[in-house]
Amino acid sequence: MSLTAEAPALDMAGAEAFAENVGGVLNSGAVAVMLSIGHRLGLFDVLAALPPSTSAAIAERAELSERYVREWLAVMVMGGIVTYNPAAKTYDLPAEHAACLTREAPLGNLAVYAQAIALIGQMQERLLACFETGEGLAYGDYPCFHQFMAEDSGQTVVPQLFDVVLPLVEGIAERMEIGIDVLDAGCGRGLALIEMAKRFPNSRFTGYDLCADAIEFANETARKAGLANVRFEQRDLTGYGEKSRFDFITTFDAVHDQKDPQALIGGLRGALKPGGVYLMQDIGGSAKLENNHDFPMAGFLYAISCAHCTTVSLGQGGLGLGTMWGWETAKGMLEAAGFRSVERLVLPHDPMNVWFVARV
Repeated sequence: MSLTAEAPALDMAGAEAFAENVGGVLNSGAVAVMLSIGHRLGLFDVLAALPPSTSAAIAERAELSERYVREWLAVMVMGGIVTYNPAAKTYDLPAEHAACLTREAPLGNLAVYAQAIALIGQMQERLLACFETGEGLAYGDYPCFHQFMAEDSGQTVVPQLFDVVLPLVEGIAERMEIGIDVLDAGCGRGLALIEMAKRFPNSRFTGYDLCADAIEFANETARKAGLANVRFEQRDLTGYGEKSRFDFITTFDAVHDQKDPQALIGGLRGALKPGGVYLMQDIGGSAKLENNHDFPMAGFLYAISCAHCTTVSLGQGGLGLGTMWGWETAKGMLEAAGFRSVERLVLPHDPMNVWFVARV
């Protein structure tokens, strides 16, 4: 009688189906990297502006090498993004595809996020070491990170800032018209704060961010705009302890990757004057893995978390909660910080993010 359990019989059909699925994942990943290259080079914008054209005409308009453009176009054709007419040897980006791939895309430019896939590839060797040591990395270790985040903010926050975002906080626009003190913590390149400073000249705006390159960019942008009511400062918000200084504080996708999110939220709570309001945007996934199967782009977000958000938190000696720390976690931290009321909002057109309005 055998004393060991027999290995289960291999379901060959199931194995082959899974292998085909993995092949599709690899193919899509390669196309995603090429999406990033096309976005960075402006090729989707060129294609959208041209009628069906040859690779030579496309390359000439984009001021790029024809041979490289032709090979890139082949990837786009195989990926179902660009169509190809073999008789005329012309390529075309259908309007329905351009609607989510150009800088003026009405559905938002998804090619922006392809840059994250390329970035993960660039960070692979350093991430391998992190897996072995358990250590993390610094924000500055990631090339072009603030450019990517500024593009993200430029299409998810800034365009809807005055019509959608600020109206989430009842009466805040009217208060800014009169004149109040506003902080954006983790402001990056400061795009949202600069737009608010332009709209509300009677208010005073401050932006803090850990990264010197982002702050330098923000200050230069504000200077060129001639804004005297906004300032940006490089600042590590670990142990942040200003008291009763601001009437309104915002964070846009900036809390989950901090060293100690609970301490930061508590610090922001203390920095609000009586009657002050904190508006917090973050990723709206659940803290429970099993709840995220149907969450938009959940695999992508967990990958970003593994490659960046968890990693930079651990690199600061932090908790490493990650991108998908969960709206439940965020809400619990806001309540633990002692806000008088905490309101959770999800916008119908943007199921990926969650917004909290927390009042002192």
